[in-house]
Amino acid sequence: MNDQRRAASPPPLSLIALGGIGALFFLLPLVGLLGRTPWSNLGSIITSDIVVDALWLSLTTSLAAAVLSVVFGVPLAWLLARVDFAGRDVVRAIVTLPMVLPPVVGGAALGFALGRRGLIGGPLNDATGFLLPFSVWGVIAANTFVAMPFLVLTVEGALHNLDQRHEAAATTLGASQLRVFRSITLPMIAPSLRAGAVIAWARALGEFGATVTFAGNLQGRTQTLPLAVFISLESDRDAAIAISLVLVAVSLVVLLSLRDRWWGTR
Repeated sequence: MNDQRRAASPPPLSLIALGGIGALFFLLPLVGLLGRTPWSNLGSIITSDIVVDALWLSLTTSLAAAVLSVVFGVPLAWLLARVDFAGRDVVRAIVTLPMVLPPVVGGAALGFALGRRGLIGGPLNDATGFLLPFSVWGVIAANTFVAMPFLVLTVEGALHNLDQRHEAAATTLGASQLRVFRSITLPMIAPSLRAGAVIAWARALGEFGATVTFAGNLQGRTQTLPLAVFISLESDRDAAIAISLVLVAVSLVVLLSLRDRWWGTR
């Protein structure tokens, strides 16, 4: 009875007010964007070659970055959560560094490591002719660099909070660690894994600084939607607003459509 009475009690007005102000902080910029949108020629702008090329590149590279984040980030999160090795705290700090590092600095660091004269990029280019900067693969590399930490932190947190009795029982019955990981661990952390993948995708979709520094801003080749907005702000503000609206719409549609399935909320 006490639980029902507590659940039925109205929320405090102070929390409603503060929460409402917080929501307005995110809502007002969208309202301002909609108020300045050039609705009369919106169709011609969003179907232009610049927008179509940038949209396609943004979607493909951000999805590729999300996939790479899952492929490499999940094992990395497992190592950080389950294996006690020397320097683990340092590795965790380095992995999360792109979350607080200015993206432009991250892009420059990628160039020093993977560029034409970089630590790895130089020998790779000399041996194979493959060059990451100013290519689609460079965009994917920059996106993955800034997006993967979000997935790693999400999955590592889920692994820390996971009840390990099921894994221990499977190990006792003779299952290998790899089989336990595939059959027990992954299904149990699936909601967190999906949430981490969505966050990584969203971060990659909106990436700007690392991309422009490492991959450049070449229309039809490395110019994503955020870069197209930046260029348009200097020459055609209506186009910049229209492209921003496209980016917001794509992000909202995907996040809302996957909300119940990926976060398990209603």
